[in-house]
Amino acid sequence: MKSLSIVLALMTLPGVAMPGAALAHNPEWDAPSEPFRIAGNVYSVGTEGIGVYLITSPAGHILLDGATQKGAAVVEANIKALGFKLRDVKYIIETHAHFDHVGGIAKLKADTGAAFVASAADRKALESGAHDGDNENGVGHFPAIKVDRVIGDGERLVLDGIYLKAHLTPGHTKGCTSWTTDVQEKGVTYSVLFYCSASVAGNALVGNKAHPDIVADYRKSFATFKSLKPDIPLTNHPSQVAMAEKRKAQKAGKANAFVDREALPKLVAEQEKAFEAELKRQQAHK
Repeated sequence: MKSLSIVLALMTLPGVAMPGAALAHNPEWDAPSEPFRIAGNVYSVGTEGIGVYLITSPAGHILLDGATQKGAAVVEANIKALGFKLRDVKYIIETHAHFDHVGGIAKLKADTGAAFVASAADRKALESGAHDGDNENGVGHFPAIKVDRVIGDGERLVLDGIYLKAHLTPGHTKGCTSWTTDVQEKGVTYSVLFYCSASVAGNALVGNKAHPDIVADYRKSFATFKSLKPDIPLTNHPSQVAMAEKRKAQKAGKANAFVDREALPKLVAEQEKAFEAELKRQQAHK
């Protein structure tokens, strides 16, 4: 009882975040969600709160991210509901090694037989099954995943007519990776960005022994994001680009409902402002 009293007392102190405090599981992350085609050969197959994307071709498919450990079942059901076979998924790729986005990949990898491709800087976290970096909310754990192929900045993953270009955008995690591709929709080519993230999410920005270059990494990534001009920005938390509203518009008959050239600049500006404010806060408390 004494130890419980100490924990409760600590939780009342301003600025104190207990390990795992921000890792509380949002029910939307596991909840079923209708799969649908976004544009060209890109489909949404994720849960209600987590974006997972399937990029298809006659020779096989690429799956981007895997949702939570429980969410993997939703992803598999959605792939099947669209008429695709799990065994036709040839590659699985990730944006970043957090449990809500890669928790389901170990199961998806086993059930599809796909090769798993990731950045070198996220490899340690992925293969150990734990977030790599100092974070005030503690360590988020997930089933470990063997990385079959490491991909570097500017490299392309190619499968038949699919290509995905990797853009290393570290900060949110050491190996945070965004991806770009082009799709064809009624004879028009649209650029697509699968955005990693640039939110702080509890990261230690000052004195981060596990990620000493974290501030420089964030700022470099903000510059990278500002250089990208996607027609269709897609995020691993769909609400960040109002995916639900866009899906409603699509179902109502709006052509190219997911084309939104203003969404990325707005999101990046918001996350950069929040980053700079959090950096100042942490510097003031050191």
